[in-house]
Order: sequence, then C-alpha cells, then structure tokens
Amino acid sequence: MNGNERRVEILKELEHAKKPISGTLLAKKMGVSRQVIVQDMALLRASDKNIISTTRGYLLYKEDVSKVKRAFVVRHTNENIREELYSIVDCGGKMLDVSVFHNVYGMITVDLIIQNRREADDFLQKMNKINSEPLLTLTNGKHIHTIEADNEEILDRIEQVLRKQGFLVEENND
Repeated sequence: MNGNERRVEILKELEHAKKPISGTLLAKKMGVSRQVIVQDMALLRASDKNIISTTRGYLLYKEDVSKVKRAFVVRHTNENIREELYSIVDCGGKMLDVSVFHNVYGMITVDLIIQNRREADDFLQKMNKINSEPLLTLTNGKHIHTIEADNEEILDRIEQVLRKQGFLVEENND
C-alpha cells in the first residue's frame, strides 16, 4: 500500500475509534514503523484533518457544536495538578488542552482530552513514569486550559471551584 492509501486507512481507523489509538498500534496495523505514522499524522494535519495527539494516542477530534467552551487562566504548582484536573472533570468539564505563553517560542499548546479521573490519573502516571515536567514549569505555574462542557452552568461551576482553590488568575492580578 502506498502512502496515500495508508493515510486513508489511518483516517478510517481514527473515525471508527472510540478511544485514542497509539502510534505503535497504527504502525503494526499498517505494516510500517512508528516514525512513518508520525510523518503520516503530520501530513494529515497539514491537509486540515483535525487529528490530535494525546498521551494515550491519536484521536480524530470531531467538535461537538452542542457543547460550550471556555478558556481558564490558572496558576498553581506541580503538586496541585491532580487537584485541578479532578476539580474540572468532577464538575462535568472536559479538559481539551493546556497552553503556556513562552517569551521566546510564543504560545505553546498541547492537546490533553481529559474527561474523567481515570484519564487524569493515566496522564499523571505517564508524566511520572517518564520523569517529565509539565508545561507550567516554563511559566512559574501560569497556564491556560480550554474546557468543554454541556452548558454554561457547568463552566460557571468550574470557574467557582478554581477560584475557591486559588488557582484562577483574575484579570487584575496577572
């Protein structure tokens, strides 16, 4: 199978997937190396396919127009990550991404797609396993999350919880 045919097959796999698919699994199914899959993903993204890479694998993101989104600017330490994640998902939010503004590189955004405690725990375990630092270490704890929810009331509740925890960065205090 040539590259174009393989990319069509990859899209079919992603369209039917209920959860993220690892690059390793896609490579095995397509009979190529994981690096070829990484290159295929870059080409698919360049052709406007909404493929995101999470800590659990690749996902074809289909935006649900019935949902609402809001960006929250927060600041906390590494020790508070679990508390922040749990607060958001326990209120009914889905954390789509994390962004930081770096003085040299500009805005850096990474897709997360975390919607429950198990996924939060998986993310934290992976961070610990590979001894990786979260993006917030680049910006003294300040970062931005895009949160998706069923309605504005859920986003308001998340905002209240983040404010109560002291994580929410208010406009007038940086």
